[in-house]
Amino acid sequence: MPNSYNPNLKNNSQKLRKNMTKEERHLWYDFLKTLPVTINRQKIVGPYILDFYCAKSKMAIELDGSQHFEQDGKASDTERDNYLKQMGIVVLRYPNNEINRHFEAVCEDIARHLGIIK
Repeated sequence: MPNSYNPNLKNNSQKLRKNMTKEERHLWYDFLKTLPVTINRQKIVGPYILDFYCAKSKMAIELDGSQHFEQDGKASDTERDNYLKQMGIVVLRYPNNEINRHFEAVCEDIARHLGIIK
């Protein structure tokens, strides 16, 4: 399976880390950063930049803004998710409004998938 690393993605991933959305900042600083497992922000995997990635669990955490619910966004997400699945990576997706409205529930769901809580 090709793991075509695109060096141009490094600059993009660094910019995305510096300019996280408010939902990404909230999830990172108020939850993911405090976990007893290593979570990477804006991790390059093949031709994609993942919002958050836990290598130990082979799990990606994606926060979806409104563009992900349009036809092109859905198609891109399906293609991306299929690629990641072939790499053995589980993808968890949460709409931004879930981060804003049900933060604790999202955190519990992530912790459960990481095996931190049962």
